[in-house]
Amino acid sequence: MPRTVAARKAERREHADYTGAVYGSMLAASVIIGAGSLGDFPHLELITLLLLTGAVFWIAHVHATVFGERLAQRAPTRRMVLRACRDEWPILKAAIPPAVAVAVSPLLGLDMPGTLWLALGVAISGQIGWSMAAARRAGASWRQVAVTATVNLLIGLLIVAFKLLLKH
Repeated sequence: MPRTVAARKAERREHADYTGAVYGSMLAASVIIGAGSLGDFPHLELITLLLLTGAVFWIAHVHATVFGERLAQRAPTRRMVLRACRDEWPILKAAIPPAVAVAVSPLLGLDMPGTLWLALGVAISGQIGWSMAAARRAGASWRQVAVTATVNLLIGLLIVAFKLLLKH
């Protein structure tokens, strides 16, 4: 008996892996730091840089998954490629909130340094939030969730330290 669309979506949510979203959030934070250290970027250019970098890494991860299947002597199928695209999607999805932060920053009256700090804060918040969601999904206790949140906060603070070290 075929599964319903709702049953397939529920199964995907149950097996969701948020590792890619944590990774994508760290990637976005790194892009923000790198872009900011090179000087002022127009908002649209920074949004494009965030989304394109996320897309490139998403494609790279999909390729690595598909290539890994080839090494396992399994010919890639359309279904396997689509599954890899879906499974790695959180990497690209994690770039969207910081890009939105950049897009709305002029409405908040922020200059480019303020925009960079806002986008960095959004990226780091995403990193912490996704790591907590991953821990809960894996059945971690609330204490373990707090530990993963703390570790990701410390990584986020390290990213902020790099930003400060680059003097912008």
